[in-house]
Amino acid sequence: MDHPIVNPVRLGAVDYLNVRPLVAGLDDEPMFSLRFDAPSVCATLLGNGEIDLGMIPTIAYQYREGYRVVPGAAIGSEGPVASVALFTKVPLAKIGRVASDTSSNTSVALLRVLAAERFRISPDLIPAAPDLAAMIAQADAALLIGDPALFADHAAMGLEKIDLGAEWTAMTGLPFVWAFWAGCDGAIDERGVARLQRARREGEADSDAIADAYATAYAQRTGLTADTALARRYLRDNIKYDLGEREAAAIERFHAAARQAGIITRAEPLRYFRA
Repeated sequence: MDHPIVNPVRLGAVDYLNVRPLVAGLDDEPMFSLRFDAPSVCATLLGNGEIDLGMIPTIAYQYREGYRVVPGAAIGSEGPVASVALFTKVPLAKIGRVASDTSSNTSVALLRVLAAERFRISPDLIPAAPDLAAMIAQADAALLIGDPALFADHAAMGLEKIDLGAEWTAMTGLPFVWAFWAGCDGAIDERGVARLQRARREGEADSDAIADAYATAYAQRTGLTADTALARRYLRDNIKYDLGEREAAAIERFHAAARQAGIITRAEPLRYFRA
């Protein structure tokens, strides 16, 4: 029996390659309306009630009470992530000023945690638009996320690339979860959850085609080179879409460290929508 769609669930997704397998086919799905924004914007839109469900940075789960998470679908990594990195022109120990990508919430928090627990540095973080050349001109290093970090030719700029996903896993032995679907209780029903989980499975299975199409569109849109082979490897090897027990443990570890560092004031456990 068909179920009528009265009001589609307003989805806010991240405007990067890594989310595309999670939204495979959803642009033609009547139960959803879909828009793409920077991760930090997704969190703001959700907090303002302008979307019902957002692919929000994991740190943003603690910004307000009442959020629930869609189980079994997230943007994560274990080891190198390739698309979240500190690009530096000086040795790590000498970094004093970092231009930090305004698109990011979780990555800025992770950098602060790693700076305190692993790097043993205390840099000043200066918010900046995601333009690596402009960022590195005003600071010792730049924190960049998403496609600009993935496709940046840092070697040509004489920069070292420090992968934050790799640093986290080396420090903790855990994966890292960068973003997940979250919304207020009641924002999505079991049918909607099942559809998002199916999109994830279908997108993972078709990741090469998704990477090819996205790299071509990215190059056309930005005028920048987007290596198709790199895009394929990224979706196959770097990005993990699981949200199970190990991922939940990693999120708990991250939230606890962020609270200890004074980045957030609460570290509530994850609560999930019914599946």
